[in-house]
Amino acid sequence: MRLLITGSKGQLGTELIRLGSDHELLAVDYDTLDITDADAVMRCMDNFHPDVVINAAAYTAVDKAEMDVDICFAVNRDGPENLAKACEQAGIPLVHVSTDYVFDGSRQAAYVESDAVAPLGVYGASKLAGELAVQHCCSRHIILRTSWVFSAHGNNFVKTMLRLGSERSELGIVGDQHGCPTSASELARAIYALVESDPNESVWGVYHFSQPAPTTWFGFAEAIFSEASGQGMDMKVSTLKAIATSEYPTPAKRPVNSVMDCSRFSQAFDFTIKPWSESLQEVIKELKHV
Repeated sequence: MRLLITGSKGQLGTELIRLGSDHELLAVDYDTLDITDADAVMRCMDNFHPDVVINAAAYTAVDKAEMDVDICFAVNRDGPENLAKACEQAGIPLVHVSTDYVFDGSRQAAYVESDAVAPLGVYGASKLAGELAVQHCCSRHIILRTSWVFSAHGNNFVKTMLRLGSERSELGIVGDQHGCPTSASELARAIYALVESDPNESVWGVYHFSQPAPTTWFGFAEAIFSEASGQGMDMKVSTLKAIATSEYPTPAKRPVNSVMDCSRFSQAFDFTIKPWSESLQEVIKELKHV
């Protein structure tokens, strides 16, 4: 299968390349394809003739987005719209990755795909605008909302905690925001599972994908340091303190509850999602040798 993958240098893009040896891949990033350039997108499609496009490109600097509004919307709304139009013209599916930040976090239970969206900041609003553009412009689409992505690559919470844990003896971690960590590798594995399932009109739409089980940033940090110590990594941190969101102000407001119900994805694609704790073990093992 010929797959065009955008955002090739990001966490997800890196894992899609690593796991994609069974397919013919054209993996591009900003330096080789600017998805905000509609003409460039069309030329790329005409030259490569993909069977499916996987959009892993995104502006993900949540706090910086509050001041970088135009660029954030260009990447997260206009880029997906250009890809969606090109896919529609070519008659092929678009797999587009979105985020838990389309929700405001006020729901007590896990979010399902039909729950009302209400982003709290620029990043979430731009990603929601991208979802709507994909839905409007491409009849054959799958939108995957994910959360708390981590890997051995790029910038993420796991790598930040390991760095801080090797430098400081005490850390305060937000303990009142709830969500589900998701490894880029497991997300990539899921994307290949759905692409290889030969999807049809019965499965187009929006899905949630994150790994069980729900935790907090504090709980995630505890697991990271426990796993790192268990694998023999030298950690200086000895005290973790759970703090309130109000004690750690950020330019962008975060959803208090980012937990998403992923049963629709599992049922539609007969996919068993493994716990994030297993993926964390794999990522820390990889980071030990970096």
